[in-house]
Amino acid sequence: MLNKSCPHVSFEFEQTFLPPVYILVFIVGLVANGWGLKSLLNNWKKLKIINVFVFNLGLADILYLLTLPFLVVYYLMGSKWIFGDVLCKITRFCFNLNLYGSIGFLTCISVYRYLAIVHPVRVMGRITILHSLGISVLVWLLVSIQSLPDIFFSKTFGNETGKCYDTTSGIYVEDYLKYSLGWTLTGFCIPFLIALGCYGHVIVVLCRTNNTDKVLKQRSLRLLFILILLFSVCYIPYHVLKNLNLWSRVLLNQKLCREWSNGVYMAHQISRGLVCLNSALNPLVYLHGDENILAQLRQLILRARRTFRRLSNSSSVPVAQSTVEV
Repeated sequence: MLNKSCPHVSFEFEQTFLPPVYILVFIVGLVANGWGLKSLLNNWKKLKIINVFVFNLGLADILYLLTLPFLVVYYLMGSKWIFGDVLCKITRFCFNLNLYGSIGFLTCISVYRYLAIVHPVRVMGRITILHSLGISVLVWLLVSIQSLPDIFFSKTFGNETGKCYDTTSGIYVEDYLKYSLGWTLTGFCIPFLIALGCYGHVIVVLCRTNNTDKVLKQRSLRLLFILILLFSVCYIPYHVLKNLNLWSRVLLNQKLCREWSNGVYMAHQISRGLVCLNSALNPLVYLHGDENILAQLRQLILRARRTFRRLSNSSSVPVAQSTVEV
């Protein structure tokens, strides 16, 4: 519905919502990914093909997590970017590398699971760690090529407003929308359909086969659940709302105001918070795929329980009172 006067957009919302989310993701993501990568490196000689993709997934997360302190300062200062245009573009580029690198490596994990379960005879011995390393390099290369045009769009607009746009300034928003739609198709939609198709076929095969190992079936179902969680919470809302928000900005430039523009903007900011959660949720893939990490986690929980019991027992011991005879 068209309005004669454009509704007020609450740009202050991102300044209050995003910093706490970024701080939480930075702490949880850094600890979880650091622990997962350390475990993989300690068992490098026993590294499996799928763990090469998991390792690269962790690297993509760490790369993005290191940029979050700059964004926290940016939003706490009222969306005033003080670190220069180059660092602004590097920060946004690292976000895109993390986002589409994560989607790419999750898709690789899905395809490998599909081949190992549905076509084990064809795959056994033919796919090596060297192949997985080559595929990982190819994923990084493709993601970098897709993300590279984003750097050439204005991010600070001469820093007149002090902003560091996650997309671009209003002047170039129409061109950016076209780029974003193509990027969404190649970087998100196609990998998502591939991953969904692979795991859908895997579940059908596992359910039809009666002699399938129960442990294998449970692990495949858990990984499918993790995949659905990541895409439904982190990736789908972000891409839908990002393009809707860009479209509302294009309409605004054309003096066509919509009542839903403010709601879409706020929903897009929430989706930006959710999409960065992938750096904290991706370690679920570590926990699923590495039994050593699961064993370490159990030991850590057991030690924490013992420590808690000791502290509670020591605090509950009655203190003997001395009596003085007069």
